[in-house]
Amino acid sequence: MNNRRSSHTFLLAGLLTGFTVTSCVKDLDRQPFYDQTSATVYTTPANYKNVLAKCYAGLSLSGQQGPAGAPDISGIDEGFSTYLRQYWQLQTLTTDEAVIGWNDSGLPDLHAMTWTSTNVFVAAMYNRIYYQISLCNEFIRESTDAKLSSRGISGTDLTTIKAYRAEVRFLRALSYYHALDLYGNVPFVTEADAVGAFQPRQISRVDLFAYVESELKGIDADLVDAHRNEYGRADKAAAWMLLTKLYLNAQVYTGQPKFTEAITYASKVIGGGYTLDAQYNRLFLADNHTSPEIIFPITFDGTRSKTYGGMTYLVHAQIGGKMNVSDFGVSSAWAGNRATKSLVAQFSDPSGKTDKRALFFTDGQNLEINDVTSFTDGYAVTKYKNVTSTGAKGSDPVGDFPDTDYPLFRLADVYLMYAEAVVRGGTGGDAATALGYVNALRQRAYGNATGNVTSLSLDFLLAERSRELYWESQRRTDLIRFNRFTGGTYLWSFKGGLKEGRAVADHLNLFPIPSTDIVANPGLTQNPGY
Repeated sequence: MNNRRSSHTFLLAGLLTGFTVTSCVKDLDRQPFYDQTSATVYTTPANYKNVLAKCYAGLSLSGQQGPAGAPDISGIDEGFSTYLRQYWQLQTLTTDEAVIGWNDSGLPDLHAMTWTSTNVFVAAMYNRIYYQISLCNEFIRESTDAKLSSRGISGTDLTTIKAYRAEVRFLRALSYYHALDLYGNVPFVTEADAVGAFQPRQISRVDLFAYVESELKGIDADLVDAHRNEYGRADKAAAWMLLTKLYLNAQVYTGQPKFTEAITYASKVIGGGYTLDAQYNRLFLADNHTSPEIIFPITFDGTRSKTYGGMTYLVHAQIGGKMNVSDFGVSSAWAGNRATKSLVAQFSDPSGKTDKRALFFTDGQNLEINDVTSFTDGYAVTKYKNVTSTGAKGSDPVGDFPDTDYPLFRLADVYLMYAEAVVRGGTGGDAATALGYVNALRQRAYGNATGNVTSLSLDFLLAERSRELYWESQRRTDLIRFNRFTGGTYLWSFKGGLKEGRAVADHLNLFPIPSTDIVANPGLTQNPGY
């Protein structure tokens, strides 16, 4: 089995390397600044792991010191700027799953679906993606076979650093996947491009799909075997799962379905040694690093990786009204995010059966949202907590910063992707197996077989994905794949800015490239409709 010890020592090991990138305009492949040069940083194998840790930390932290004071990117409040916080918002607040009550400029536009190319949150995610890519490109440049040979690195150290390089290529592929999904045709830079300011070329969505696919396949031999790596780090199963997501959405990205390939790679993940957690809610607690289900987390530690983004945001912002902050292991309520009526309705069961995945707080909360800015309009969600499965609070004695990790990739999602690919006609799968995977999730949700279903349909699977994966940064991509995100076929409250919801234009399936990059780089073409 893999090493499920706390990941946070590994995460913090890399923070001594002082990367800063202030903008992604014109300079997307800018070499990160160091207090030391690469000639001194990369002198020992141990330092390679330090820089590797910084690449992972790019998904969770906001800068060079926690929780604020030396941000990685500029142009936005540092707490808002973190990768996970922005990704969660673009994937969740834009959908039928959540609203946020805050009026920060540009933030209400996400749920109203009225964003433009000047939206600061759309730009922050874009900039964070390219900051992450710049970190990864630098590591990959410094870990080529030629560089390692010139530094006298050989034997076990050589094998280990090649595995690090494969992990960083995975992280870069993950960020390019997010760019592909969120923005479509985007600037493209790799380790092969010269370091320094230049105007990168724009790659088509189809070509970027092929690049991400080739990278994930190309690193398979060097990645640590499934379920064998140090917790918090990518293994073969993480790459297989990203390939499964890529293939499941291939028709959106390229116009060509690849459901057979999605079945192939989902099957590899399922055979990789990960198993469902017996308790759904344990996946979102402060000791979720012990869960056998989480394939690739974004890791946090309340005393050693402090940030106002990430899980700090997700735990605090869901608390308000009559909710007791101590039940969540934190010290304050930010009174921001709530569930929409549409999300609550996913759990409606005429038979009265109880789905334990419906983690809502209703006391003093109105089901109907009349005023998005009022926290008591909309049921609160209690999914994320900074308490362990035994009830102990997280390690931060003040209660500001959680220990809870974010389950970016987990096995339940793979079960549902396998089932969907089978229903959509992919070959190499089995309908009975797909049904069994879905019912395994429902048996966990209901505590027995009373929730089992006897057949699967696409409409059912879209709803089941919401029930299983709500508030886990899945919904926007799912709704687009099912043709429910734009248009008027499916409406939810305040879609398009109206309480009753309204149809919106199809160009909103992609976010715009930030206007700052369009102005700075004449070689970029804006997405249609912006």
